[in-house]
Amino acid sequence: PTWIPRELTLESFTGIWVRKNFGVYFFNSTVISLATAVLSVFFGALAGYGFSRFQLPGKRVLIGFFLATQMLPGVLLVGPYFKVLTATGLYDTRTGLVIAFLTICLPFATWTMKGFIDGVPLEMDEAALVDGCDRLGVFFRIILPVLGPGMVASVLFAFLLAWGDLLWALCLTTSEEMMTVTLGIARTVGEFRIIWPMLMAGSLLGGLPAILLYLFLQRFLVTGLTAGALKE
Repeated sequence: PTWIPRELTLESFTGIWVRKNFGVYFFNSTVISLATAVLSVFFGALAGYGFSRFQLPGKRVLIGFFLATQMLPGVLLVGPYFKVLTATGLYDTRTGLVIAFLTICLPFATWTMKGFIDGVPLEMDEAALVDGCDRLGVFFRIILPVLGPGMVASVLFAFLLAWGDLLWALCLTTSEEMMTVTLGIARTVGEFRIIWPMLMAGSLLGGLPAILLYLFLQRFLVTGLTAGALKE
């Protein structure tokens, strides 16, 4: 093999984008990853606010259960998810994949948001309630605006998890119209040969969005994780 090519060409990139329908896979991964990130952060912030501000019965047990779900390997959950999504008609759909990813990302988002909200003085809530705000008003007008770094940390975690997943996409989709970037890259590996140029081109294209997103938001990620870990 020659390490330095004799001439530069973009044939592998155009080939995988056109002949391998990589554009469809790219679109599916973008929609699924963004939906997972936005929904997990929104519902995680709501749940984190409830755990932080209300004395709920069995709160410690429920939080422990949330954390315990992170210890289960994904392959253990594939079978139950397959049955549920098939029974509900969500198998081989983007919605089904988003729901599967949400169950993985929500515990992390909830824990991160709770730790961040714990650092917000309770007096801010009380002052807003005295001024006439209800609980939802306090959440959207007082709490949510100061959760920026924590939300960025949760968004990055959810987006990168959904974008780089192979197991769930492989087991919960069958049609080419629903396949993701990771499946598109895997399809360049055949039974008897590997299309190395397209494999490398697909890996580069598939990794670029995640790399660029991380580089753009990394300072918020560090701030969010450290702020969420502090407790007054």
